[in-house]
Amino acid sequence: MVKRILAGMVGLASGLALGGCNAMGEALPTAAPLEAPTEAALEQHRVVILTDMEADPDDTQSLIRLLLYANEIDIRALVATTSIWKQENLRPDSIRATLGKYGKVYDTLSQHAPNYPTEAELQGLVMNGQPGYGMESVGTGQSTEGSDAIIRLLEEEDARPLWISVWGGANTLAQALHDIRETRSETEAARMISKLRVYTISDQDDSGIWIRREFPDLFYIVSPGKYDLSTWTAITRSFPGFEDHISNQWIAENIQQDHGPLGAHYPDVVWGMEGDTPAYLSLIPNGLNVPDHPDWGGWGGRYELYTPSADEIGVGPGILGSGGVPLEPEPRPIWTNATDTYTPWVPQKDGRAIGPSDETYEGNKVTLLRWKSDFQRDFAARMDWTISDYEDANHPPVVKLAHEARLTAKSGKHIGLDAFGTYDPDGDSLSYHWFNYAEAGTLEAPIDMGHAVNDFDVWFKLPEVEQTETAHFIVKVTDKGTPALTRYARVIVTIVP
Repeated sequence: MVKRILAGMVGLASGLALGGCNAMGEALPTAAPLEAPTEAALEQHRVVILTDMEADPDDTQSLIRLLLYANEIDIRALVATTSIWKQENLRPDSIRATLGKYGKVYDTLSQHAPNYPTEAELQGLVMNGQPGYGMESVGTGQSTEGSDAIIRLLEEEDARPLWISVWGGANTLAQALHDIRETRSETEAARMISKLRVYTISDQDDSGIWIRREFPDLFYIVSPGKYDLSTWTAITRSFPGFEDHISNQWIAENIQQDHGPLGAHYPDVVWGMEGDTPAYLSLIPNGLNVPDHPDWGGWGGRYELYTPSADEIGVGPGILGSGGVPLEPEPRPIWTNATDTYTPWVPQKDGRAIGPSDETYEGNKVTLLRWKSDFQRDFAARMDWTISDYEDANHPPVVKLAHEARLTAKSGKHIGLDAFGTYDPDGDSLSYHWFNYAEAGTLEAPIDMGHAVNDFDVWFKLPEVEQTETAHFIVKVTDKGTPALTRYARVIVTIVP
């Protein structure tokens, strides 16, 4: 077996109760009295998009994908911003042009799922952010409709967090934070800031480090430093050993050509495909994503909370980040690059439908690459929705657990996990793959689940532990439609000594 290292590496307790049976007639542990992660995973999350449109065609690419999920992500503002790559000349007109293409496919798209907003509703969310570059455009009297919108949304009587998805520079967010601190009491400012969740595609101006320094309690996901070390770059190009759903030919055949006006509007790749998309991928409710827990992993990658060293970032005399953004030591812990070890499962000619490949991959990019085929096929299916009636397109399976999503069990005992009741809305045949997502839990070693493929339930032995540990188990359900679509359920097991 060959292990390849991809560039850019870097508690719950309850008693045991028994109830129900698995397919083998064995008792199943019942849920601990805790909120099930699937509830959070299926919530519609609020998001504000900050985009330096036309600095690179990839912003338009990412916006097109986002619009296909606008029924499941609550878009609250689309703000034109600047960045190191585009330091003036905001382009809200480019956002509006893309929304116009969305309007042309709305009637067909909305056949496939409820809650798609109309073009008019989305056009009403387009606004300008800071007109100039970085912190030079932040300060007293420099508020914009974009920064005001962030404040207004934080003041709404809505318990949901407000996600700020930053595709360019973050100075519109910096202005909102500046105004909150200047105009609100310390208590009220803390309350508002606690509702913010930020994911920035690296640092594309000098406001990001200012925000992290001045607001140390702010939830912030970022891969600082050079782009090539960043988790998000895993989406931008092909990687050996992983399925190619990103080539120019694949994009042309599945997205651009013969896929209506929205697909035709999807631009060719210039620097890399959809570099901004990871900033919202984990907001898509797929049964795997739990955005408030970046360390649990999801379509947007996996991140851990720590203070990266100056060496990790590349801080040093005369060293600048990508595009020329100044690099500074991180002043506090941030959600940043984490490492997964992953062996792809590949189709088998005979016997079990899938099996492990001969190679294992490790690195921070792996945390995103391991899901790439799934979310690219999902993207292609959604683009099909823009040109096809419901009966002529594929739709994802619906995963149902036969027990709660949080379980407590004794170490060294057998446990059963069961996804009986899962179904496909199109009547497609389904394939099942259960696996232990070791990095998402507290145990260092992965748990052997035996032959946990092609069956809706599994039965395996838990390891012996000397202290309470958590283990995450994922069931990945894929249909046999075209393109094949995947959804998940996550089961968190608290293992007690």
